[in-house]
Amino acid sequence: QVQLVESGGGLVQPGDSLRLSCAITGRSLSTYYMGWFRQAPGKERELVAAFPWTGITSTVYADFVKGRFVMSRDFVKREVYLQMNNLQIEDTAVYFCGADQTFSNKSSAWRYWGQGTQVTVSS
Repeated sequence: QVQLVESGGGLVQPGDSLRLSCAITGRSLSTYYMGWFRQAPGKERELVAAFPWTGITSTVYADFVKGRFVMSRDFVKREVYLQMNNLQIEDTAVYFCGADQTFSNKSSAWRYWGQGTQVTVSS
């Protein structure tokens, strides 16, 4: 089992930055991919960024966040982060941390999820 707890969401203005955190507990992550997804009202959950917990495979980013968001990890703290810069109104969504032993860009394929953290971008 893997347990995930997100934090760091909030209400910001367009152009602002936020850093989301995902604390991970449970089994070893050596064979797992970690991902950030988001779900806006009335829309499907979509991939934002993902990478293998270990290894050198490059981070996968959705086209809509390239150059603005950066995903990173802290092996000691067992946390993953999503640094979000130049936030736009269309980035408003609940952001989820996910984990699975297989990478997929479809949220339905991921096994473990956190409860999500709300990010609202409004002027």
